[in-house]
Amino acid sequence: MNASPANQQGLTFISLVFILGLIGFLVLLGLKIGPIYLNHSKVVSALADIKKTPDIEVQSEGEIRNSLSKRFDINYVDDVTQDDITITRHGNYLKVVIEYEVARKIVGNLSVLVEFNDNIEVGNQ
Repeated sequence: MNASPANQQGLTFISLVFILGLIGFLVLLGLKIGPIYLNHSKVVSALADIKKTPDIEVQSEGEIRNSLSKRFDINYVDDVTQDDITITRHGNYLKVVIEYEVARKIVGNLSVLVEFNDNIEVGNQ
């Protein structure tokens, strides 16, 4: 009545459910975290565009914030607020820092926290 190991093959139902559950969780994680990194790429792109702006060193802090805000509105970036933007100016030197974090619920009491810190420097220090 004992089956030889050569005749036993395939997955049991429990192992199949476990593997499908693991794959489902990884897909859910990717669907929750993917948009966070897509929005971050838009923030990096907006900073790069600000750096390419001619005469950015002479613009006021309000003009730079307004320009960033417009770029974020166009690209539907909701994770960055005006409090997350720090602008430092010393003569011709300009540094713009965007430091923010995003927390998203995954399932139940499980959530993910992602922190970003991006900056650009323009001019001579």
